[in-house]
Amino acid sequence: MTLPIPNLDDRTFQDLVDDAKRMVQQRCPEWTDHNVSDPGVTLIETFAFMVDELIYRLNRVPDKLYVTFLDLLGVTLHPPTAATCDLTFWLSAPRDEPITVPQGAEASTRRTEADEAIVFATADELVIPPRELTHLFTQEAGGEPVQHGEDLLSGVEFSCFSPAPQIGDVLLLGLDDAAPSCALALRFDCDVRGVGVDPRRPPLVWEAWDGRDWVSCDLDHDETGGLNRSGDVVVHVAGSHKASVIDGVRAGWVRCRVVPALEGYPFYSASPTLKSAAAFTLGGTVPAVHAETVTDEVLGLSEGVPGQTFPLERGPVVAGGPEFVVEVAGGSGWDTWTAVDSFAGADDDTRVVVLDRSTGEVHFGPAVREPDGSLRHYGAVPAKGAPMRVPVYRTGGGPAGNVAARSVNVMRTTVPMVDRVENRRAALGGVAGETVDQAKVRGPLALRTRDRAVTVEDYEQLARRAAPGIARVRCVPAGSGADAGGVRVLVVPSAAADERQRLRFEDLVPLPEMLAAVTQELDERRVVGARVVVEPPYFQGITVVARLVARPRASVDRLRLDALTALNQYFNPLTGGPEGSGWPFGRPVQAGEVFAVLQRLSGTEIVDEVKLFAADPITGKRGEAVQRIELDRHALVFSYEHQVRVVQGGS
Repeated sequence: MTLPIPNLDDRTFQDLVDDAKRMVQQRCPEWTDHNVSDPGVTLIETFAFMVDELIYRLNRVPDKLYVTFLDLLGVTLHPPTAATCDLTFWLSAPRDEPITVPQGAEASTRRTEADEAIVFATADELVIPPRELTHLFTQEAGGEPVQHGEDLLSGVEFSCFSPAPQIGDVLLLGLDDAAPSCALALRFDCDVRGVGVDPRRPPLVWEAWDGRDWVSCDLDHDETGGLNRSGDVVVHVAGSHKASVIDGVRAGWVRCRVVPALEGYPFYSASPTLKSAAAFTLGGTVPAVHAETVTDEVLGLSEGVPGQTFPLERGPVVAGGPEFVVEVAGGSGWDTWTAVDSFAGADDDTRVVVLDRSTGEVHFGPAVREPDGSLRHYGAVPAKGAPMRVPVYRTGGGPAGNVAARSVNVMRTTVPMVDRVENRRAALGGVAGETVDQAKVRGPLALRTRDRAVTVEDYEQLARRAAPGIARVRCVPAGSGADAGGVRVLVVPSAAADERQRLRFEDLVPLPEMLAAVTQELDERRVVGARVVVEPPYFQGITVVARLVARPRASVDRLRLDALTALNQYFNPLTGGPEGSGWPFGRPVQAGEVFAVLQRLSGTEIVDEVKLFAADPITGKRGEAVQRIELDRHALVFSYEHQVRVVQGGS
């Protein structure tokens, strides 16, 4: 588990010879024969050889000692972390029986002449059940649900919402059972009656009931243009979808809710009408990780001595997934050695190993001679000649797994009735393994912290160690009153922006697994009596509405897109801000800096007008136009639906 020692001396034998010859020209110009046949040059080369050896050794001593000290402290290189994404498996056609995608099913990017395929494996089993529509209700805002089952059977046309649609009107669709993690197709037979809306951005959202609340569904596509014409609406139902009872009817409920129209888009002036509706599942979504699974790997034969080390065939080893164990053949079958972080506390019959994930090496317990001369074993020693194997582990990880959306589209594992696969969003979380230089910076922090969380820096350092996928972390006091004396650890995960530098708000919310890992790490190392809360920070949504005047011959459409990209990039909580290292916590947003960002664009003649709106990234509600937005001292900004209008100069 030692750290690799770098080669610090970049001077060569020839460099020393050339330096000596240059000095000869300065000190003894009458010496003109510098060929290798000259005896003086032979002496120069001899001394250069000896000096090269001395300088090489002397210059290596400080860094070698530094790395050796880090190794004695137990500082090892952090392994790379694996990117994760959600893979959507699409059926070739609706089926009458459940379709199962097994755990470990693999999909990859396309292999090219320049790039190898990036492989992802499903982390869980996915079951795509058949579903059908059994009930349909309408409910006006603040009113009671009205059943329309008989209307559907008789083909009678009815209104989806109020005659004059109101915000909060809903269309309730009941499935025969829940459809968690499924791609659900809703087929509608509609007339063009819901006038007044832009069919590209209708004021509708789709939600599914999870037993406690309505959870937003991802809209894949809407052929109806806001329930204004016949076609299919395909939504991705959340994995928490559950069957429940509404108005005495048990079903897996999905609803379409009327919401405020976006700025610049019209609202309904009349309700859409519906003649018939149907539902069926078209696919499902399951988490996947950038890793390949290796099974039943033979580790080797035990030599029967303490401190044995065996390398795995594939490395590094990705954290998570199945528990890493080593099986050793014994008299009654295979005995299991579990992986631990340290041999401290183990005795001579404790079956444990230490796995160095960065190098892929398995270490068995050592033996240490005590002051009284006895030999103490830290961990059991497999019998001599015993075969050893690793049942399963995952290898991979690194930033190569942060692939773009819809690039994982090659099925490496054949699943009957599954037609294709895709990642609807970019893969996130792939982080490169730690380098020696980075470990040298971390060493003094580890020495000072000593695995105890006391100062703010200790909490932040331990949080990063527990979850390398964290992009930003900040430790702050929990508050006053009952929380006095506690700390809040604010965690922001890594997230990938799209081509317009837009982030999804959902990607900035840390996964429960990340929060649990940080919480467990800090709970074991906090000061007794200290209360620790690990959570995401508050994000203040910012909407910029601006009007630009383009320079002559500048493209209006191009300038508008460049302006939106620049705003998204500047108000980015991870990589934005004045320094480009993430928006500072608590820094207010002012209209003046928006003027500066937009004026720097090459096609901008004049920034004519700028308005700032505080927005809720969850509900979409906006406040009044202001010139300055104050943030809580521990809050970050989030770009939400910026709007830029560009006019040609002189218009």
